[in-house]
This record gives sequence, C-alpha cells and structure tokens, in this order.
Amino acid sequence: MAHNITLIPGDGTGPEITAATRRVIDGTGVDINWEVLDAGVDVMDKYGTPLPEHVLESIRRNKVALKGPITTPIGTGFRSVNVALRKELNLYACLRPCKYYPGIRSKYTDVDLVIARENTEDLYAGVEWDLGTEEAKQIINMARGKIREDAAISIKPISITGTRQIAKFAFDYAIANSRKCVTAVAKANIMKFTDGLFYQEARRVAKAYGAKFEWEELGDVEPDPVLAGKVDGKGAGIVYQERLVDNMCMQLVQKPELYDVLVLPNLYGDILSDLCAGLVGGLGVAPGANLGDEAALFEPTHGSAPKYTGQNKVNPMAMILSGMLMLRHIGEREAADRLEQAVARIIAEGKYVTYDMKPHRDDPTAVGTSEVADAIIREMQAGSRQPTCCSH
Repeated sequence: MAHNITLIPGDGTGPEITAATRRVIDGTGVDINWEVLDAGVDVMDKYGTPLPEHVLESIRRNKVALKGPITTPIGTGFRSVNVALRKELNLYACLRPCKYYPGIRSKYTDVDLVIARENTEDLYAGVEWDLGTEEAKQIINMARGKIREDAAISIKPISITGTRQIAKFAFDYAIANSRKCVTAVAKANIMKFTDGLFYQEARRVAKAYGAKFEWEELGDVEPDPVLAGKVDGKGAGIVYQERLVDNMCMQLVQKPELYDVLVLPNLYGDILSDLCAGLVGGLGVAPGANLGDEAALFEPTHGSAPKYTGQNKVNPMAMILSGMLMLRHIGEREAADRLEQAVARIIAEGKYVTYDMKPHRDDPTAVGTSEVADAIIREMQAGSRQPTCCSH
C-alpha cells in the first residue's frame, strides 16, 4: 500500500536538497504518493502568510510530512514557520539523533546521542511583549523593582502536561531502541518553579516506568498518576538521571560517550542539539523529527542557507537522514536501514561528498547536492545485490 506524505520543499536551498532527498527515498523502492505544497517566504505575496492553511490541512490528513528548511526572519516579521507548525499540529516532541559515522571529521568518534526536546512551550511559546507596551509595563510593576523599566518581556511557561508528554516520549523511545539511560537536563537550582517543575514531573514519569534512579533520593516521588498502571515496569533497567544544563554542556564536550537519551525543555534542547550535532560533524549530518500524537514532521536541523540557492552545492545528508527517520516512522524499517547503510558507506569512502565534508573546503573533488543523491542511490542498488551481514 502506498504511503501518502506531504512534501514541503521550503525556500532558499530547500528545494534542491528536497529534490535530492525525494529521489533517494524513491530509490529505496518504498511506494509513496507525494503531495507537494509550498510554504515559506516565497509564498508570502500569494497567500499573505508563509504557512497557508491548506498546508496544515494536508499534514493533518496525511499524518506525515517531510519538509525542507524554511527561512525565519531575525528580529522582525513572522515568528517562525517551524514554530507555527509545531504549535498548530501539537508536535510536542523534537527528536534529534546525533550519531557519528566513520569518515566524518570530528574530535569525537564514540558519540550516539539522542535529544528529546519539548517543542511547544518554554521561552519559545511566543508569549512576549515589546518595550513600552502596556502589558510589559504591568509586568514590570508587578515585579516590584526586579525588572528594569526599559525592558522587553518574555514569559517562560513549563507545564505538567508538556513535561509529562516529552518525558514519556523519551522513555518510550529509549525502550523501543534499546537505550540504557534517560537524562533530564534543566537549570532548577536557579529557576526553581519552572525548571523545578520539569525535574519534578520527569521524575514522576520515570517512577511510573519503573526506571532505576541514579541517586536514590530522586526516586522519592509518587509516580505520574496518568501513567501509573499503564506503563508500570516497561522502563525497568533504564537509568534515570539529572544534570544542570551548564554542567551538561561541559560533560558533553569532555565525555559524550557516557550519555544516551537527553530530555530537555525547549530552549535548552535547541541549544544542546546543535552542540551535539557539532560533536558528530555539524548540521550537515544532523537529522530531525517533530512528533505528536496525530502527526509527524521530518526535517533537517540546519537552516535554508539562501546565499547558496541554485548552486547545487549544499550537503543534502541531513535531510536524507531525516527521510530515513521518516521511513522508520511509517514502518519501512528495512528500507530505512538500507538507506542509512548506504549513507554510511558514502561518508566512509569520502569520494562523493560535498565541500563541507572534505578535509579542505576548497577541495576540487567535492561533488554537488544532486551528485550526492546519485551516489547514495547507486550504493543502495549495489548493496541490494550483495548479501547483508548485519545492520548498525
């Protein structure tokens, strides 16, 4: 049976890497009906918004979407198509695997981390007021001298519901993928009510799953009442631990091999996912997924790089690997494994890769976006004619 999937090319270099990714996914042999729809700055004049309603309707109908990068204006204009998609579709979990593939230039060769980032609240909820507005003045007055009068204001909501959802997602992912540890990351020593609530609820979810607590006193909580009795014991053997976000940054630079699944509020998750991508070679090989109960959206972690538009130059592997995550999500695991193995072999060989993956960025042997896709397709075809010893 064919899979109906919404395909959003994006803007900037998005259409180029989307075309390359579509060819690679089609090359796996999986039957997909692509519903191609445009969003981003290029459709503003036509629809008056970078996120037309019919795009949202398509994703709601198909349940799955693959999206190229979309430009977000800095400082002014529409807040973010990416943020709007997550909020409109309640894509509360952002999944960002950060895995080292041999052949990538990095100081680290033993990294296989997964970021589970809460996607809908925290400082990215969009609750803020500009300098001099009545709302900002009211909050400044309420703060009784703690906020300067010439301040703009942002609100940081952290909820029981949001934390429960992302902590449950992290444990379910750990169980499904044979992961051994879930680490909650926040700054509760300073933000005692918001980040304190994040730790409190993450502990209660861990308790409901029957996780093993790194420090015994962390487990001195009642299990989450919504999950109690529904997931009891499923997470037995998984270690639950906590790290402050500043210490976590240091730990990741010093000994990333000690960590497994990290679960974080929105802002910290955004920052640490880029840090972890840097450990394994950069955003060019960093896939991403945004997941909810009713829909899933897959996209690369990097931006639209508009200065390279039309040059057939940018690395498509992050989006191709996002497509690999999509294949796994729709149940096409064998095709996803073949695709990942082909990507790994191309990276290890180092011949058919873009300039950013060469030892020197001006290497004349670097290939273009389309040529990377060609090489991966050839590798999948060659691999399918050979006996498979194992998958990684």
